[in-house]
Amino acid sequence: MSAKTAALMPETQHVPSQNRFLRRLFSNPTTLIGLTLVLGALVCAIFAPVIAPKDPYARDLSKYVLAPSAEHLFGTDDVGRDILSRVIYGAQISLKISLIAQGVGILIGVFVGLITGYFGGWLDTLIMRVVDIVMAFPLLIIVIALIGVLGPSENNIILGLAVVIWPNTTRLVRSQVLSLKEAEFVTAARSLGSADAGIIFRHILPNVISPVVVYATLGLGGIILAEASLSFLGLGSAQQATPSWGKMLTESRAFIRSAWWMPLYPGIAILLTVLGFNLLGDGLRDALDVRSK
Repeated sequence: MSAKTAALMPETQHVPSQNRFLRRLFSNPTTLIGLTLVLGALVCAIFAPVIAPKDPYARDLSKYVLAPSAEHLFGTDDVGRDILSRVIYGAQISLKISLIAQGVGILIGVFVGLITGYFGGWLDTLIMRVVDIVMAFPLLIIVIALIGVLGPSENNIILGLAVVIWPNTTRLVRSQVLSLKEAEFVTAARSLGSADAGIIFRHILPNVISPVVVYATLGLGGIILAEASLSFLGLGSAQQATPSWGKMLTESRAFIRSAWWMPLYPGIAILLTVLGFNLLGDGLRDALDVRSK
């Protein structure tokens, strides 16, 4: 292999080195705030049985709608359950559904985007028309329609959310592939006899990972809001007694004026988690952008 050909083989996008990337990432105060909020939500979800001070399912009608106190820091709900414990356990439902749905949608979108962008032709035209149709409808309308047909459950909510996630990912990846497949390092790999699969997954895929990671992180906030909205509308996956931030908001609608703490704390949990993912996504985008100073 000549020196000129070898020089063409590395990827054309210069991703910052690991040390430089971490330095750029953690030098941004808003990124640190976002990372702290995200880690806090993950810790609550993973270690809920250890952190929660009370049993989130235990009912005690003698403690009906108690205001925040030393015994119940976030107060109690209309059946005497500890709201702090339910908020902590609620992170499990929201993050579990959101992360799995985002992961499934991203994997499908990346694979379809790589194939359609690289090979083009009638398959590309067909899939992109499907993408256009799906993207023409609001996210919640499609998910509500699917859940209405399939029934409310965790798996069906994940399926519905994944259905509305993959088209955007496909478009993003396809646009990147259309420019990368004409790059010199791809032409060099093709001239050396590399198979299409090797070119796609060895040379093109590493160059589309960065924007996909940023998109996935930024999109998690919207997915969490969508899951909470479905629970609020009574289409959530959780059983009647299982803690869920959206369901807690639904249960507190009749107590907004008389028991302000019932809707406040699950609402704050949703707000901080969504804010955390948005700030972290912005930080990742800035750290991975080699053009930013």
